[in-house]
Amino acid sequence: MTDLLYAVLAAAGNLVGAAAVTARPRWSPRTLELLLALSAGFLVVVSIAGLLPEAIEHGGERAALIILAGFLLVHLTQHALVGHFHFGEETHHVSRGVSTSALAGLLLHTFVDGVAIASAFAVSAELGVLVFAAVFLHKVPEGLAIASLWIASGRSRRAAMGAAAALGVATLLGVVFTDLVDPLAQWGLALSAGVTLYVGASNLIPEFQGKPGWGHNIAFFAGCAISVAVRLLLGH
Repeated sequence: MTDLLYAVLAAAGNLVGAAAVTARPRWSPRTLELLLALSAGFLVVVSIAGLLPEAIEHGGERAALIILAGFLLVHLTQHALVGHFHFGEETHHVSRGVSTSALAGLLLHTFVDGVAIASAFAVSAELGVLVFAAVFLHKVPEGLAIASLWIASGRSRRAAMGAAAALGVATLLGVVFTDLVDPLAQWGLALSAGVTLYVGASNLIPEFQGKPGWGHNIAFFAGCAISVAVRLLLGH
């Protein structure tokens, strides 16, 4: 039940992000970029220093292929099959087909978020808390992104909140299915490692990469440092 409770808290991040879009007309691009930079640093450390070693230890060499599969799966669902998606507020009109396909890709991703939380708690409470924090950090910009896309496609703000809520439900289902389906329980950690690495390195870093000034880099390295500090405090 602990993993499901944390999944509920993580899912709330989608609603927080969506509410941030629906409650005010526009967010500062720099504020979003700094949040994404901080989140990217945290996720990269959790994936490389936390999930990857644990996945290899529990799954051996075969886990490496599952990690790769998770990495490729995110690219397929968020970029290869979706013509337009980024973590941040959408400022241009998009078609309803684009917003729907983005939601479909994110539903699979958020399902794996739940798998990650359940798999991590199965190893230890410390790893579970770390993964929860990593998931929550990108849940907020994720909810913001899908709500923004929904509104940019001409849908109502209520529908935008509904799309974000669907992402939260997918996360809860990820936890439930991991507890019920043996292959997910066995390889969920490795799958999550690949997904988390992709989100941090390939989704979030490009959102601020190449921006002028040191602010984004400071936020990124701060996210890395915070992740390491949390690991040490938790004794993991």
